[in-house]
Amino acid sequence: FPVTISKKEERKEGSEEGMKMESNEKILILNENNLIKNEKTKQWEYKEKLEFDGSIEISENLGYVKFIFNISAKGYILAEAGTGIEAGEGIEAGEGIKSGEGIKAGWGIRAGTGIKAGWGVEAGTGIKAGWGIEAGEGIKAGTGISRLVGISRLVGISRLVGISRLAGIS
Repeated sequence: FPVTISKKEERKEGSEEGMKMESNEKILILNENNLIKNEKTKQWEYKEKLEFDGSIEISENLGYVKFIFNISAKGYILAEAGTGIEAGEGIEAGEGIKSGEGIKAGWGIRAGTGIKAGWGVEAGTGIKAGWGIEAGEGIKAGTGISRLVGISRLVGISRLVGISRLAGIS
């Protein structure tokens, strides 16, 4: 299954919050050339476990990209505008997770820094971020949300067992 690995010197828009980049960092680019289109659902899919020793960027305007198992990066995970991340298992990044649409995981979502989604963030178990979580619509977790600096711009937070160690909700 072909993947594209590149090294970038700088981001065109500048550095994303919570997504620092070093000049020699490995970046896995996912796009129409290395994802599979499900003919029934018309959804782009990645059918293997994805664990990458660098950062992952998913091209824009793909809708939700479904990772059948999990997606994991030692760096950041970035889904460009018009693209969301959906995983059958978990989503984990050593740095931040950012999605132009939403972020959904069957199990949990975990980021070393922040989690930011244009729409909502949803996990079957828990959501954990080092800095904060920001979502355009809502945040939903089966068991809890923990170790956050802040949560902002929410329509609703639902189905939680517990929210712990928060600095602020706005």
